Amino acid sequence: MDLERYRQLKESTQDMNTSNVEENPANQAETEEAQAQVAGSEEEVAAEEGASEEQEEQTDWQDRYLRLYAEFDNFRKRTMRERADLIRNASRDVLESLLPVLDDLDRAHTAAADSEDVTGLKEGQQLIHNKLKQILKAQGVEQLEVKPGDAFDVDMHEAITRIPSPEFSGKVVDVVEAGYKLNDAVIRYTKVVVGE
Repeated sequence: MDLERYRQLKESTQDMNTSNVEENPANQAETEEAQAQVAGSEEEVAAEEGASEEQEEQTDWQDRYLRLYAEFDNFRKRTMRERADLIRNASRDVLESLLPVLDDLDRAHTAAADSEDVTGLKEGQQLIHNKLKQILKAQGVEQLEVKPGDAFDVDMHEAITRIPSPEFSGKVVDVVEAGYKLNDAVIRYTKVVVGE
């Protein structure tokens, strides 16, 4: 029953109670019936108010849930975006430090085309090589020290071939390519020839 109908019934009941109409059994029955309807209407209105409060509370919880979910989703997307940027730009510092070496190599190439001075070219090449080694060392890259006669170590060496050599059995005979480590972790194994 809607709220307007409830008000009308309540007003008509009050009018009946306050009028000076002579009471007869028919009027009394109508009055009792109207009062019963008003009482029933009051119960329905109270039930509707309770239901609307529950509905409002449920809507409030749903709103909180949606906001929390949206906030978490935004956090997840932002974290993924920051991680992708970090991965994409992780080597930026190293590459920026290598650019001067590239510039030096370009100048050396230009100078080599115009110059007949072999000693000067070798000296320039050595300077560029030292500069590159310093940059790599500053980034934590170090060359693995391996000499012929050292014991073969699978944690630091990669055997590219084996040759018969009784005096170097199980030892490094020759170093083909230098190995490097970055902060105590091997990033490239030293390629060696091993005697057997």
